[in-house]
Amino acid sequence: MTVTKSLDRIVIDPSSLSGKPCIRGTRISVEFLLELFASGASKEDILRAYPQLEPEDIEQALSYVVFSIRNETIWDVPVKSVANDDSN
Repeated sequence: MTVTKSLDRIVIDPSSLSGKPCIRGTRISVEFLLELFASGASKEDILRAYPQLEPEDIEQALSYVVFSIRNETIWDVPVKSVANDDSN
């Protein structure tokens, strides 16, 4: 996937959705779009369900996620395995 150079369709406004990144002119967050994809929705499904979106909106949302993950700080924290937890 090629990361879009411009993210002009993604906005962060502290007064809207607690500052979550959203598609410009909507209250549709990047997080919500990812949840739709994770639940099995296709790009076409999303565009049909949310006609105010354009294909470029979804492309930029995915590019934003890629950019965010690439620039993410990974913290070394201990992970407790639930599978081996005998405390339950």
